[in-house]
Amino acid sequence: MHLTTFSDIEDAYVRIEPYIHMTPVLTSSAINKITGAEIFFKCENFQKVGAFKFRGACNAVFGLSDAEAARGVGTHSSGNHAAALALAAKMRGIHAYIVMPKNSPQIKKNAVGGYGGIITFCEPTLPAREETLEKILLESGAILVHPYNQKEVIAGQGTCALELMEQQYNLDCIITPVGGGGLLSGTSITARYLNPGIEIIGAEPKGADDAYQSFVNKQLIPVGKTNTIADGLLTSLGQLTFELIAENVDAIMTAPDSSIIQAMRLIWERMKIIVEPSSAVALAIILDNKADFKDKKVGVILSGGNVDLEKLPF
Repeated sequence: MHLTTFSDIEDAYVRIEPYIHMTPVLTSSAINKITGAEIFFKCENFQKVGAFKFRGACNAVFGLSDAEAARGVGTHSSGNHAAALALAAKMRGIHAYIVMPKNSPQIKKNAVGGYGGIITFCEPTLPAREETLEKILLESGAILVHPYNQKEVIAGQGTCALELMEQQYNLDCIITPVGGGGLLSGTSITARYLNPGIEIIGAEPKGADDAYQSFVNKQLIPVGKTNTIADGLLTSLGQLTFELIAENVDAIMTAPDSSIIQAMRLIWERMKIIVEPSSAVALAIILDNKADFKDKKVGVILSGGNVDLEKLPF
């Protein structure tokens, strides 16, 4: 299968535009003053299901033929992709079979159930997730919609940067969080096509830095033991996302949880919006590396806002 192209992203945008929110780009003079950069926050925390994941799930679901769609769709996800696929499937009137680790945040379990997803819980390991899903796909005949390592999903995620770069066209740099790499891959294709000179950076928690390790070593290194508050960024890169990131991305930078929590709190306090820890990683790397971003116009994708309010880190 060929890698996702900008043309795929343009097609995805036409397909999903009737269903998604065009999310706002917000700025904060207080945060600009603290960082020394001019930051434009693309607020995917205001997207349907509260995360950018709805774009990719929507493109995958609405890209199916009627015969394919009738079989339903299935995936494994600890949260935002699960909710996104459940809602996209509901909007198309088909079943969504979702495998979730039993320790997923309660807010995310509630969301998936609320959107009509048919949930099966499993042990919180990748083998358990994959084995459980394989069994369900076999029994149901449903079509796999991978959380990130799938061409249609990557194309959908790339529409976020497409909007951002139309809303704010003269960026020097664009930063997205990276877990499985769907958002960073899609962003990198769009950004590289629309502005070949732009700097493209992935932001990753130090406690789950497989993308950084893979990028530096130029080979796919799966995630080992993780320890981070950014629960949305615990997955390893996929083969497709790794290839796109290796081709298009300039750097992957990491931040410790202390900086992620500081960044998250800063966004809540100064911008009066709710973002989840995984979203705050992009601002965390700016706070930790101010000299690198001084006087630059920086686009930051705030990837989601689904936080368990019973378990805030501050």
